[in-house]
Amino acid sequence: MALEGAYFTHSDGLYEAAERRKAPRCVDSGKRLQKKAKFILLELIPMVIKLVIVALPGLLRDLLRTILPARHKSIANQVALVTGGGNGLGRALCLRLAQDGCSVAVADIDLVSAQKTAEEIRQRFGKPVDAFRVDVGDYGSVQQLRKDVERSLGPVDILVNNAGLLAMLSLSEGKAEDIRRIIDVNLMAHFWTIREFKEGMVERGRGHIVAICSMFGIIPCGRTISYTTTKFGVKGLMAALKEEIYMDDLSDCIHTTCVYPAGVATRKEFVDFVQSLSKIKIPWNSPESVANMVVDAVRANKAEIVPSHFMIKLLTTVFPLIPTALVHSTVDVCLGTVPKLTK
Repeated sequence: MALEGAYFTHSDGLYEAAERRKAPRCVDSGKRLQKKAKFILLELIPMVIKLVIVALPGLLRDLLRTILPARHKSIANQVALVTGGGNGLGRALCLRLAQDGCSVAVADIDLVSAQKTAEEIRQRFGKPVDAFRVDVGDYGSVQQLRKDVERSLGPVDILVNNAGLLAMLSLSEGKAEDIRRIIDVNLMAHFWTIREFKEGMVERGRGHIVAICSMFGIIPCGRTISYTTTKFGVKGLMAALKEEIYMDDLSDCIHTTCVYPAGVATRKEFVDFVQSLSKIKIPWNSPESVANMVVDAVRANKAEIVPSHFMIKLLTTVFPLIPTALVHSTVDVCLGTVPKLTK
């Protein structure tokens, strides 16, 4: 199905335009109505009936899942890989996964912190664990990570893409290499890790892929254009991946969860920066509470969650319906006068 060859290369003058369809010749209104009626009776109505019949079981299943308490699957004795597992939310996720019985691969560019997390898991839970250094923005490093994890702990059943750069840069800020690095770590890394680990999940008929996105993947924020762009990309990637898994008839064995956290108290400089911008007190969530909600969502096979306070969840739900003027007024009230960019 993939386009091959010249589509991904360039040669001057080889563009070939698609054939133009000829405009239909004019027909009288009586024949046009007859043709429309025939289409409705013989094609449209049967197609709608078929669609209702095919979709009804799925709709009823989703309705029951919404009404009834979620059934939680066991993840004991599975291998879980967490990128960015050395600190903050990543560390909390590693600990909670170990508590639920997983063998944990703690991957981070900061190997010292990853080793500290791994040692804490050994002491508290006694589960198989190992620490790995990885640069998730480098495909070669991710390829090596897969080999190292499989050699040490076995094939990965739960992939948690948590690593990210909290870069508060606007469009005109930062050097070109800074922007590229943000895109590589926050977005491209998801492509590389999913490519490396999904194939094994398909072969074994079991797997779960988790993306730690951000509320900024739903609600765009000025002054964080680089970060927001990558998070919207992660949202699209996970939505398309979920559909591709369905198309491949793998929905019963491979699951995905996209997480949109808001206000997680991780890096001090990030928290201080956000607090300095806001005129109101922001409710912060502990990494441990968010990690608990994420792992609970994995065990319930939830496709999306917003692990935050009720008002944040409500805001992410209704945001697409809010008029722009109201959004801007809310920003003005909450943030006050934001300094103009000098560039």
